[in-house]
Order: sequence, then structure tokens, then C-alpha cells
Amino acid sequence: MRDKKPKILFIGCVKSSYILLKKMIELQADICGVITMSASTFNSDFVDLAPLCIEKSISYMYVSNINNEDVVKYIKELQPDVGCCFGWSQLINEEIISLFPKGIIGFHPAELPYNRGRHPIIWALVLGLPLTASTFFEIDKKADTGDIVSQRKIDILLEDDAQSLYDKIMHVATEQVEEIVDGLINDNIKKIKQDNNVGNQWRKRKAADGKIDFRMSSRAIYNLVRGLTHPYVGAHINIGEQEIKVWKVKELTISNIENIEPGKVLAVNNDGTIDIKTYDGAIKIIDSDYLDVCVGSYL
Repeated sequence: MRDKKPKILFIGCVKSSYILLKKMIELQADICGVITMSASTFNSDFVDLAPLCIEKSISYMYVSNINNEDVVKYIKELQPDVGCCFGWSQLINEEIISLFPKGIIGFHPAELPYNRGRHPIIWALVLGLPLTASTFFEIDKKADTGDIVSQRKIDILLEDDAQSLYDKIMHVATEQVEEIVDGLINDNIKKIKQDNNVGNQWRKRKAADGKIDFRMSSRAIYNLVRGLTHPYVGAHINIGEQEIKVWKVKELTISNIENIEPGKVLAVNNDGTIDIKTYDGAIKIIDSDYLDVCVGSYL
């Protein structure tokens, strides 16, 4: 074992960042500093890491752009050996990367080289994928293309939603972090080069991507809702200019509705749930904002 632990600079600003930083602190990793944000307008699972840093007497810095000159100055002052960037949406430029003698390790909850890019948990559920992964990799100048440091596959069950899949990935990721910290201390991290001739890149989602259209299949609506439920922004129905958030639905099997048009309200139940015709069947809205509809009306 090495006599001296490597100095680690941590970068992150979301719930997964908090979970993984807390785990590294528990493992007594030498966290020399933390870069985080004081607020975020685009991370629905944003977490300010400063309170944890204050509690553990760790230096921290608020930034709006990871590539600013004041960040360069902060890193040079701390002189870290390695970076851990777990939960950060901005690409890191080559100047910043060059300040870490042992590079920067990133985190992406997908099976790289497949499914690089934005919103990996949401897209995996919306597309109805049966499998994802928790992947740690070496950050380079492109998005999610560096050598893989650790990867574990994770099954996605039909009953999984954004929260349950998030929790499953974090459970696996904390185990991986324990191995990574040990590997950093013992200087025996093994890397696997990605094949950049395969794979794909997921795009940034827009508000329109969360709209429920009852001309969609029941399964497509189910996948959309479970992919965007908590801790994310929620799928939605538009009624005029009003946007109704939908957090949970269930696919239904109902006989003799093949001649009914999509979007027709089939039942308003005593428990507050609502049954609605879809392209190929029906769904039950179980949890949503208040929805004022009657049987026979259309959404």
C-alpha cells in the first residue's frame, strides 16, 4: 500500500454527488476540496454540497462555470492528484483536465459506450430498456468517451420508476466508489478503452418530450410517466393553457373499447383515479395534479 493517500478534488451538484461524496468521506479518502453550485435552474435533483463540506471541514468553492479562470486558480492552490466529477452537466476543458496529474474520474449511469449524453435514467425508462449500468470513466475533452474505470450492469424491471432506478444505481455506485478509492490509494486502477466506433448519444430533453398524448400506446405513456416521476419534473397533460403534472399511471386491460377514440375519459373512480382510453388500450391515472374531468369528456 502507498504511504500517502492521493489528494482528491470533488466536483458535483446533484443528489448522486452528495451520496458519493458522503461515501468517500466515510472511506476516509483525502478530499482536499469540493467544487459545487449554490443553485441550479436545470438540475431537478440539485443538492448544494457546501453544508456537508462545512460539517466535515472541507474546503469548497461555488462556481457557475467549471472552466472559469477562478476555478483554475483554486485547483492550482489545492494541487490535487486526481479529480472525481460525479454529477456535473458542463464539459470540462483540457486546461482544467491537465491540472490533475492522475486525471479526472467521471460518472455516467448508462452502459458506455452506449447511451452517452443527457438524461440517462430518464431515457432508459422512457425507451423501456431492460438494462442499464453504473459506469465510472476517465474524463477527456468529449462527452462520456474516456477509458472505463468501473462498470456494472443493472436490470430495469417493469415496475421500476425514476426513483427506484436512481436508488438501485446509487446502491451499486457506492460499492464501485469503495473499489475506486482503494484503487487510487494502491495506484492499481485498471482502465478499459471505449470503442468509439459503436454506441450512441442521447440528446437533451425538452418540455415537449414530457407531454402525454393519448394517441400513444398505453406502454409508451406508462414509460413516459415512470421516467419523469420524482425526483424529476413529471410528465404532463395540457388542457388549454393549463399543464397538469402526472406522477403515476397503470396500464389497464378493458374489453370492448377498441372503437373508442384515444383520450376519452372512461371512468372517474371513487378513489380519485381516472381511466382514459389510449391508442391500444387504457391507462389509469393514479397520482396527478387535480384533474377536473367527467366521463365521456376528452383529454
